[in-house]
Amino acid sequence: MLRRRARKRYNAPSLRPVRIAVYRFIIVFVVCLVALFTLELVQPVKEAVIDPFTAAIAHVSATIMQAFDSNVIANGNVIFDGRSGGGIEIVAGCNGVEAVLILVSAILAFPSPWKHKLIGIGLGFLAIQTLNLVRIITLYYLHIWSPVWFDWFHLYLWQALIILDALVFWLIWLRYLPRRTQAVAA
Repeated sequence: MLRRRARKRYNAPSLRPVRIAVYRFIIVFVVCLVALFTLELVQPVKEAVIDPFTAAIAHVSATIMQAFDSNVIANGNVIFDGRSGGGIEIVAGCNGVEAVLILVSAILAFPSPWKHKLIGIGLGFLAIQTLNLVRIITLYYLHIWSPVWFDWFHLYLWQALIILDALVFWLIWLRYLPRRTQAVAA
């Protein structure tokens, strides 16, 4: 007669709450992402928020470049060289808004106090837009110097770096969140 061996029971905490938290994060992240990207594409939002923001990014970039190159001019969302007329146009996808929306979705999806979420969103916006200014300035000069290198940096390197900036900032934000205190068993 064969006997079944009794399974050892461990006093390990259940993984169910962790799974539920992970599923909750994924669902809230995807819902926020879809909602924010849809909102970004709505024409009144695009005209009232996205287009003026993109033009402001162009003007800030041109102002920074004018400190060492007086021929740089911004007109709307276009930055061009006053001598040659060549330049770049900042369009949707190049203004850093998408990376900010990804970061905002991740911060909103993670369970934390609203105070920390708002601080994270504000500082993350600044981090992403600061790197985006560096991106726009380098792409402007790469376009003048070498269109081949411009295409490579624009399509491959900078796209990845901006999204990576959002991810790294989110991970740093997670690191500085206050730890949850767990009840000590009596």
